[in-house]
Amino acid sequence: MKVEALTVGRVGVDLYPQQSGVPLARVQTFAKFLGGTATNVAVAAARLGRRSAVLTKVGPDGFGDFVRTALTDFGVSSRYVSTAPDLQTPVVFCELNPPADPPLLFYRSPIAPDLTLTQDEVPWEVVESVPLLWVTGTGVSAEPGRTTQRAVLERRRRAGHTVLDLDYRPMFWPDIETAGREIGWMLDHVNVVVGNRTEVQVAVGSADPDEAADRLLACGVRLAVIKRGAEGVLVATDSERWTVPPCRVDVVCGLGAGDGFGGALVHGLLSGWDPRRLATYANAAGALVASRLACADAMPTNAEIEEMLCA
Repeated sequence: MKVEALTVGRVGVDLYPQQSGVPLARVQTFAKFLGGTATNVAVAAARLGRRSAVLTKVGPDGFGDFVRTALTDFGVSSRYVSTAPDLQTPVVFCELNPPADPPLLFYRSPIAPDLTLTQDEVPWEVVESVPLLWVTGTGVSAEPGRTTQRAVLERRRRAGHTVLDLDYRPMFWPDIETAGREIGWMLDHVNVVVGNRTEVQVAVGSADPDEAADRLLACGVRLAVIKRGAEGVLVATDSERWTVPPCRVDVVCGLGAGDGFGGALVHGLLSGWDPRRLATYANAAGALVASRLACADAMPTNAEIEEMLCA
């Protein structure tokens, strides 16, 4: 299979409560799902018919086996999933309280396998030639993953669609200044950036969507996509910018919405769509995921997204 989209970064197993709206201490049962930002984006893209793969690592345990099997079942290549022999596959517990912005409890000690990715484990020919490469801010939060992801971007040289998902999660960083410096370095090596207002403030020092877009474009980014929550999505290029209104849904779990958005963005970029159509389609995909439980399993089909657009 010739890969169209390669995502690099986080993978894990999400454990979702079967009782919503109660504290984690009172939850009695959990359901197991595939998770992790880069992984969910690859699954979302595959659900839309794209040939996707994930470059990541798992532990030598049953959860690692589950990850590989689940990826295959979702139509995502697991060829570039390697194993860290002395680490465990990450597990994340979700507390659906509140559902729109659920707290997460990460088990990634002493370090997540995906952050131990080395340059020897990178498929360099794929990195250079794949039509779309997707990296994350989390991917540079620790060594040796940071150096490896930097090397990937330097080898890529902004070819094709080179996308940075800002993916800022404070629990993975010693402080916000370090996060801003390391994520900011990547802005000169990508041509598409996607993130919310908090994430762009970390990356470029402004939470104002228009000002943040200006600063991203000044770094050589050709497409800036800034998610504004209930205010919709700003999409900006050097010549034009639009604000796409939000899709109204009853939120069941807000966790996977950004990844559903990302997978739809991958599909639209590979389809050659104009920025407004890209953002409108991705916005609808994210809303659909927010109306469902789980992340990877909740990713919508093209027919479901088109139906949402017509509603």
